[in-house]
Amino acid sequence: MKTFFVCALEPSANLHLKEILKIYRQEYGKFELCGIFDEALCEEFKLKNKPLYSSHEFSAMGFVEIIPLIFKAKRAIKELTQMLLKSEMHLVQEKQESSNAKNSQELTNSFATSQSPKTTQEIKESQKSKESQTSTILQTPINAVLCIDSPAFNIPLAKALKKAGSKVTRIYYILPQVWAWKKGRIPVIESHFDILASILPFDEKFFTKSVYVGHPLLDEIKEFKDKNTQNAILAKKEEQKTIAFLPGSRKSEITRLMPVFRELSQNFKGQKILCVPPFNLKKLEIYGELEGFAIQSDTPKVLKNADFAFICSGTATLEAALIGTPFILAYKAKKIDIFIAKFFVKLKHIGLANIFCDFADKEALNPEFLQEEVNAKNLFRAYLNYDYKGFFMKLDFLKEYLKFGSAKNLAKILHEI
Repeated sequence: MKTFFVCALEPSANLHLKEILKIYRQEYGKFELCGIFDEALCEEFKLKNKPLYSSHEFSAMGFVEIIPLIFKAKRAIKELTQMLLKSEMHLVQEKQESSNAKNSQELTNSFATSQSPKTTQEIKESQKSKESQTSTILQTPINAVLCIDSPAFNIPLAKALKKAGSKVTRIYYILPQVWAWKKGRIPVIESHFDILASILPFDEKFFTKSVYVGHPLLDEIKEFKDKNTQNAILAKKEEQKTIAFLPGSRKSEITRLMPVFRELSQNFKGQKILCVPPFNLKKLEIYGELEGFAIQSDTPKVLKNADFAFICSGTATLEAALIGTPFILAYKAKKIDIFIAKFFVKLKHIGLANIFCDFADKEALNPEFLQEEVNAKNLFRAYLNYDYKGFFMKLDFLKEYLKFGSAKNLAKILHEI
């Protein structure tokens, strides 16, 4: 049974990881995890190891909001590096003991009956004395390091592992968006990771050794709107339409967008769904007044059942595009974050679906509203003038562009290491 050292800090990273683990268990059998991930995975996959840190401890957004987590991240990187090295040292000790045993049969027999238990116990006691309250000494070798997204954490971690002399294969899944900003990271990434598993077809234009493994959303989305559903949306009266509101997953996103979405919702007479991530269901107070909204937490299901959606920038915009739900992107951030982003990031659009269209020289799929543009009046006007037929005509391009899901290919990579 293999053990994988995982760093999945974001909610989306854990969703993608879950799909990979499902395929791995189905195709190759049992496994163990260690590192940073959602503790809910322990129960679902019957894991013995708990995460060193829960992924929820690292939830932040923006250049400014990440600052308070820097010290925690540095501490986590140090502990993760120590944990991996101790696992590798334990494996070396086992191999040395095995080699010594084979060199002398008589010594082996004597050692096995009198000294081995004592020596093993001494090793364990020594390890326990050095173990912090938050780390785990793994007695099984780690087969691979899987870093998912989160470059601000995973690149420094890879540097620390390489500097410390770790020999375990390092995989980077969901590569940093160097096509948007900080292209100088490319040689650093390529020199500190052994395998670059890309989910964007155009990554190969920037990385020399990236491999396109597919896109995770094509694994996670089970239902899509067909032509009949599209025609039904076009034929519906306004009061019959179901409108979905997706204000993001982080508190900062939610508190900035919900006042606008709340005012905007007053324009609609049909069902209004507020999509809340499962981990926020017990923190509904961050959304403010919720009268008039139906609360649901299954994003693909919400988008499949909705006739239209207003969505914060993020993975959900691509989900909506792939499922076939017409939508408008609305994004508000701190002014200093936008100032820094405009200085470094050179993109025409911020939504993933539109970015794909840009790289393929296609027209934008959906409208985008940023900062001061995000108000109820502008969003409702854009809704009334929405080009539904144009949106539906462009959908096939996205599925053809992304081709297939990534979980099966990632599971295969992990198995073959």
